[in-house]
Amino acid sequence: MGNVKLKQKIWDVLEMVGLVAVTAGLMAFPSRMVDAAREGVELCFNVLIPSLFPFFVISSLTVELGMAERLGSLFSGVMGPMFNVGGECASALILGFIGGYPVGARTVISLYEEGRCSKAEAERMLAFSNNSGPAFIFGVVGAGIFLSSAVGLILYLTHITASILVGLLFRSWGGRGTGGRLPRPPAARAGFPAAFVKAVSSSFTSCLGICGFVIFFTVFTRLLFVSGVLEAAAGVLGAALGFMGLDEAWAERLLTGLIELTGGVWSLREVSSELTASVSMAAFMLGWAGLSVHCQVLSFLSSTGLSARSYILGKLLHAALSAALSALIMCFARPSVPVGLILAGQVGRLSALSFASALRASVLLSGGVMAFFSLIGIFSGKTGGKKDGSAL
Repeated sequence: MGNVKLKQKIWDVLEMVGLVAVTAGLMAFPSRMVDAAREGVELCFNVLIPSLFPFFVISSLTVELGMAERLGSLFSGVMGPMFNVGGECASALILGFIGGYPVGARTVISLYEEGRCSKAEAERMLAFSNNSGPAFIFGVVGAGIFLSSAVGLILYLTHITASILVGLLFRSWGGRGTGGRLPRPPAARAGFPAAFVKAVSSSFTSCLGICGFVIFFTVFTRLLFVSGVLEAAAGVLGAALGFMGLDEAWAERLLTGLIELTGGVWSLREVSSELTASVSMAAFMLGWAGLSVHCQVLSFLSSTGLSARSYILGKLLHAALSAALSALIMCFARPSVPVGLILAGQVGRLSALSFASALRASVLLSGGVMAFFSLIGIFSGKTGGKKDGSAL
């Protein structure tokens, strides 16, 4: 008992010291912190809201209107054998692939709260269904940083492949049992108008929460940079991992990406000429997603009783597999990248994207991925039907 109280006191002291240090930093660099907050707001308005809000609405409507059940019957022949989850969980995987962070995790939580998957199934899905969307990988990382659609394609394919591999590795998470399932609501469902109003209001609230995390971590990362803390930590990490070829500059980029994804991948534009190393690190950052995204997911999990262990372990494994796969592909494929354009600084900042451009790219790219997964589901359904008929 005494040890528990001592640990709690130490933790309380550390929290207080951290809060005082952050407050002092905000007071010491007020203009830079205001600029960082402004950049975070612009990023939210120009990129995150148009990219995420439509998919949050679609995610909510998918569950509220019972479309997850229809997808379940379509994908049951795939989700069960591969990932040891019910077919209805396919909606979370698909929306996670096309909607970006944290649409997949939010859909899993909605399915669990609606009683459409067990606790064990939800925790398995959390390990691999919360992924980056094609709009971010192709538009921001591929075209914006590397000026190459081929690099964007490599990153997206390795991202999807690593996610599926994580799902296969986590198929036994929680044991063989279902792990507990919440009671389903009454069979009678609300009509489309009521479901749409609920979807829009809840999605807007979720977007506001996400924007809050993004703005905070944008300011926090800038504070670590201007105060020299990030540089000092990068020096220690670079010395520890020097045998892997990770110097202080690369360590600083890695630490930035571990904290906040967008800032991390954007820092790679300075070294995009070192193609294999920069693409591999971009893949690692995309797989990990950053503390900002993790806090968004944890805010959804706080009231559900679901464990975050599978989610964190899954993201670590996703990051490592993505980096390894991209490095392997880069040994055989060398996409051409106009480095001169990058060095000339002709790539606009992410926050300069217009609302219409971000929304258009998100819808077009996501529509293609949705069509691809629908074809897989239809094919698997036909195959399953033939097997059943032959058994009769």
